[in-house]
Amino acid sequence: MSEQPIIVSGASGLIGRALADSLRADGIPVIRLVRRTVRTGDEIQWAPGSAPLDPDVLAGARAVVNLNGASIGRLPWTASRKRELLSSRLDPTRTLAAAIRRLGGEAPQFVSASAVGFYGTAPGERLAEGSAAGTTFLADLTASWEAAALEAGPEARVALLRTAPLLHPDGVLKPLIALTRAGLGGPLGGGDQAWPWISLRDEVAAIRHIIDRELTGPVNLSGPEIASANGIGRAVASALHRPFLMPAPRWALRLALGRDAADSLLLADAAVVPAALEESGFVFAHRTAEEAVAAAIGD
Repeated sequence: MSEQPIIVSGASGLIGRALADSLRADGIPVIRLVRRTVRTGDEIQWAPGSAPLDPDVLAGARAVVNLNGASIGRLPWTASRKRELLSSRLDPTRTLAAAIRRLGGEAPQFVSASAVGFYGTAPGERLAEGSAAGTTFLADLTASWEAAALEAGPEARVALLRTAPLLHPDGVLKPLIALTRAGLGGPLGGGDQAWPWISLRDEVAAIRHIIDRELTGPVNLSGPEIASANGIGRAVASALHRPFLMPAPRWALRLALGRDAADSLLLADAAVVPAALEESGFVFAHRTAEEAVAAAIGD
């Protein structure tokens, strides 16, 4: 097994922590990029958006995994919050891309976060990696995020992680669990809209697979079986032994959350399929949303 380290930015987040733990469990060194003062020997301080990163920090690594980005789940999406959502993604990505570009053909693989929000809403379509970008706020944000990663240049090996919402108690399940426990679970909008999803276990395994197989280009990190909002909601209700009866109409969601957030987070209809992952031989631990929900809530 290679002793080359894997460098992770955003290692304090849910995915970053799980990825670092998984790599270390297999004896793979992890170096974390942090904005605060360094506390341990596996950390390197950086200041994305304020200062360039010395390319020598990345030289010799097997891969650089960029997971930075403020949570889209914090509402409301005011004008200042939207600017934060954008800058928290673009500043770190551009800083890393610039350092990787300077390393040229000797640069490590650049595995950069993105999201299935890239596709916006596309009722009735199956969305593989070649599908067009959508027109929602999140679609525009994600397209800019990916463009920033591609500033690493033509010699760079760039993989774009189009990650679906995580079916995890600290991910998209958090508000669903709270509502369901309170007896307020029910259809959101019509409830038939396709919701992309992935388990944390498969997210981490997929990132490692992308590194091991040296995949490049956009890669959908989404579960293989299409699920509806109602299907996921009912799975949560079943796991918690609570009812699934209280509908929330579109107008109410848009009034409560704001149109951009409601349309991007809850009402978008996006049947995303993990074509690149499956074609490269990846095997999912959780093939259905129901399996992922049961595992997450059971854990």
